[in-house]
Amino acid sequence: MKYSEAVQHKKESLKNADESVLKDYHIIITPAKTDESQKYIEAFTENPEKFDDESCKKFCSNDDYEVVSFRKETEEEN
Repeated sequence: MKYSEAVQHKKESLKNADESVLKDYHIIITPAKTDESQKYIEAFTENPEKFDDESCKKFCSNDDYEVVSFRKETEEEN
């Protein structure tokens, strides 16, 4: 999906998500290409505070995005 569609999809996902999901999971926009998505998620997990929705654009080569969720790392896991 295009970036603007991904932003809307993320907004809907956040609105409909259970509180425990919001607390325990990151919900982010990533490039749709697997290798680009993997690089973005690796960079994101190193310092999530430095990233916003538009950060994914630097990792995407074709303006094709998706919204993904994955579990947040806890302090005990680090």
